[in-house]
Amino acid sequence: MHNFFTEISTIIALGAAIALIMRALKQPLIIGHIITGLIAGPSFLNIIHSDAAFSGISDMGVALLLFIIGLDLSIRAFSRVGKAVFITTSVQVSVISLIGYGTSHALGFGRLESAILGLGLALSSTIIIVKLLNDKKETSRLYAQITIGVLLLQDVIATLAKIGLDARQKNGGSISTLLLLGAKGIILVGLIFVLVKFVIPRLTITLEQNKELLLIFSLGWGLGFALLFAKAGYSIEIGSLLAGVSLASLPFSSEMASRLKPLRDFFLVIFFITLGQSIIPGKLGSVIVPAVILSLIVMIIKPIIIMMSLGGLGYTKRASFKSAIAMSQVSEFSLVFAAAAFASGLVSAKVTATLTLTALITFAISTYLIKYDNALYSLFEYRLRMFERRVTKLEQKDGMQHFPIVLFGYRKGGHEFIKTFKKMGKKFIVVDYDPENIESLERQAIHHLYGDVTDPELLDELNLQKSKLVVSTIGDAETNKFLAHWLGNNNPSAVFVCSAERVEVASELYEEGAAYVMMPHYIGSEKISTFIRKNGFNKAEFKRFRDKHLLSLETHVKQITEASLESDATDS
Repeated sequence: MHNFFTEISTIIALGAAIALIMRALKQPLIIGHIITGLIAGPSFLNIIHSDAAFSGISDMGVALLLFIIGLDLSIRAFSRVGKAVFITTSVQVSVISLIGYGTSHALGFGRLESAILGLGLALSSTIIIVKLLNDKKETSRLYAQITIGVLLLQDVIATLAKIGLDARQKNGGSISTLLLLGAKGIILVGLIFVLVKFVIPRLTITLEQNKELLLIFSLGWGLGFALLFAKAGYSIEIGSLLAGVSLASLPFSSEMASRLKPLRDFFLVIFFITLGQSIIPGKLGSVIVPAVILSLIVMIIKPIIIMMSLGGLGYTKRASFKSAIAMSQVSEFSLVFAAAAFASGLVSAKVTATLTLTALITFAISTYLIKYDNALYSLFEYRLRMFERRVTKLEQKDGMQHFPIVLFGYRKGGHEFIKTFKKMGKKFIVVDYDPENIESLERQAIHHLYGDVTDPELLDELNLQKSKLVVSTIGDAETNKFLAHWLGNNNPSAVFVCSAERVEVASELYEEGAAYVMMPHYIGSEKISTFIRKNGFNKAEFKRFRDKHLLSLETHVKQITEASLESDATDS
């Protein structure tokens, strides 16, 4: 224990120093963590010796990351992109595996070695992708849901491939193993369903009242099912994500996620440091050429295949591009798969070294690609038109109708606006990315669209530049600023009503051109709905209403400032 404490304390101190340097250089922290592991590894300082302990902590970080992501998702969300996920995964894995096989064979690898390398190139890193999407707060976006769905299906394919590898080593038994794996999976999913349906509801009040118990329960549930699925032959990623999804509809799911995030961040730092310390530069020098060639397949050909698949299914070029960029690296499971094949004597050490270097190259570069995907999209937008059908999903659904009123977000006060719009007798459409809200709108026979508000392609196809009134009940400040800025450039005559939680945010939205900003303590959706019903699209009336609100905000800020000065004077 003393040795492990010494090792982890030294690693964290070293990691903190390198993280500060990376932050000063404005580089992704993930790269800094991997560099920390490389420095602490056997090639340099040789600090880490408690491999089992570090490996266990790394696995906990992976499980917590996927569990927390699952808490923010729902089965309905995946059901809407299920077709895209299945087709994209099938096409991408098949094509990249074949290209990887042919290229590896041409580079001098054997048939089985080429097959393993090909499959390794086809798989993408669940950990890196989900971590970066979470850092960007985009896990609920449409492209992110497609990406996460593809990653999960890839994990299933990797699990089946691992079973096939074991069967080859043992000379048979693959069919019975697959049947047993399927039976175990059905039993575990059934167990989750029974517990969520009949047991968890009885614990809701107790868990909500005791925060410490809620934390322990969250850890037990997430890590417990991750372990059960791992023991059954699946990956811990699948088990932990399903555990999170099963609790996503509970009232305290967000509280669970917020309490687990500090633990998740710590354990994930250890994961990337452990990944870095496994790198031995001396063994990678001889495989630079094949690794670079295979990396180009992963970072160029794989994204093209994904964009072609999603574009053919009717998704916008922006959604296709961001999904493709997110998956432009090799999976950490590919390294595990290759290592298992090497340990079984099925492949040479050159295979593991080649795949390891390919993974390092693609990890590093894809981290930057994901971070700057919006800038890259703007750079290549014109050339990406070839990956988009003339008729996209939005056009198929709504026939490019023009809606004078557009409502973004339904859950928080949206129903009040819908009542108002109906009384006004005006055509309107509701845009939301929550599948439960979409189903509610479908039952009410209300024009609706499932999509990402921050996708400019969606706004263009929605004909938002012709709308007279745009209302956003979405609480996210950046989303509302984006909409205000877009309308200012493309439809400055439109009345834009949005919401904000803080005075500073409201002031910024007014500067961006918002006609009115709803604030909970000043005026809510019910009163502003009445105002809209009375004044319609009259921007002059909104200006008077807005000026009154701005005066109120200035008074509020002045009062806060004076109170702060008085407090400082008292302290002095």
